[in-house]
Amino acid sequence: MIFNSFTFLLFFPMVTVLYFLLPHKFRWMLLLGASCYFYMFFKAIYILILFFTIIIDYTAGIYLEKVTDPKKKKLLLILSLTANIGVLAVFKYFNFFNANLSGILYWMGYTNPIPFLQILLPIGLSFHTFQAMSYTIEVYRGHQKAEHHFGIYALYVMFYPQLVAGPIERPQNLLHQFKEYHQFNALDVSEGLKRMLIGFFKKVVVADRLSIYVKTVFANYPEHGSATLVLASLFFAVQIYCDFSGYSDIAIGSARVMGFKLMENFKRPYFAKSISEFWSRWHISLSTWFKDYVYIPLGGNRVSKGRLYLNLFAVFMISGLWHGANWTFIVWGALHGFYLVCGMATQKWRAAVANKLGIGKGGFANFLNIAFTICLVTVSWIFFRAASLEQAWGLLKGIFIYKPGFFIGEPTYFLYDFMAIAALFFYELKQEYNLRSLRFLHNENWGVRMASYLGLIFIILLFGVFDGGQFIYFQF
Repeated sequence: MIFNSFTFLLFFPMVTVLYFLLPHKFRWMLLLGASCYFYMFFKAIYILILFFTIIIDYTAGIYLEKVTDPKKKKLLLILSLTANIGVLAVFKYFNFFNANLSGILYWMGYTNPIPFLQILLPIGLSFHTFQAMSYTIEVYRGHQKAEHHFGIYALYVMFYPQLVAGPIERPQNLLHQFKEYHQFNALDVSEGLKRMLIGFFKKVVVADRLSIYVKTVFANYPEHGSATLVLASLFFAVQIYCDFSGYSDIAIGSARVMGFKLMENFKRPYFAKSISEFWSRWHISLSTWFKDYVYIPLGGNRVSKGRLYLNLFAVFMISGLWHGANWTFIVWGALHGFYLVCGMATQKWRAAVANKLGIGKGGFANFLNIAFTICLVTVSWIFFRAASLEQAWGLLKGIFIYKPGFFIGEPTYFLYDFMAIAALFFYELKQEYNLRSLRFLHNENWGVRMASYLGLIFIILLFGVFDGGQFIYFQF
């Protein structure tokens, strides 16, 4: 089930009302049943994969707590992680690696005898797999007690608001919340619904509207001029942000209505002044996952400078592969690793040059840093969006080797695109700099608040694109 569907419009209030009507001891059953129904809406049979990893990790957690021998504990953790990564390897990566093996064997004059698997990728597989792995790792490290209630543990993995696209939660933040009694709270309901409205605005008014232009240009990139390709790339940078952060807003908001607090996943990443800062604002639940479970175990910043750069580059390559089984995602991750390493290696030199030019500090310096970071990120998004490396290189070539011509498409839609971006920029600017005088949804005046709610709903209904478009990150 997708959030921007009529089915969810019925599903969400029904589940929420029942949640508050039921006695506390039955609520986990309702949420688990609703989460199963939510997931089975995509492809019902794939829920068996979820049950497989849930049983493995639930059992592993209990034994990890019981076993005292460090070697046996480590073996249990390895078995649990292998089961989770094995599922990912089969459903997400097998055909990718098999295709690459076929290419190598063909180049050597041989034929690959291994057949390809005729399977679909289960929706959101990487998200709930990483969330499940964080549980067993935390129990192994002694930071989290094993969950003995099978239903509660299953709900931790399957909680419907964040099941298919995060935020990727940690057991310390989420597990205990399923055992707490959440009384109906008007403030939680109000804040949750506001957050959902913002999420719907980002998704259907901005992301899905921009996707029309982006899809048209990317599909026929050789026919378009340089300015069109630049605009389509910038539009995609905004589209993917609104698509993913919009999902996170709806997830966090719908959980908040029932009294659950999910972690923040975005903090206005396009205001970042460096790539390092960008990653502290973009997909925070995944970047902190990689930091805690991959980067720090590799040595973190306690190693030599050369090893540090190598570790950072490796983590971003893996992050790219996490997003998808395609070389475009690996190059996207490698580019961010390259940006980050270059930024660290040249930090002193860049600061010295900027100071000599008199642009080292102040508003203009911030503006330049933000603009430069957006340029770097946008170039990397071209690889993320492209269907192949050939298409990505073709787009970059079309941008840097000037070709005249400018595509507008339907003029009214083109105007709506800029209006949507302007509204988003105004909202983000207000949030970033905490402009209290420009409050609307949180205005102290009841009349202004009500007018703002109605105005936002009107904008969503009038300018939104309701074509049932899925969220981009569902494919991961």
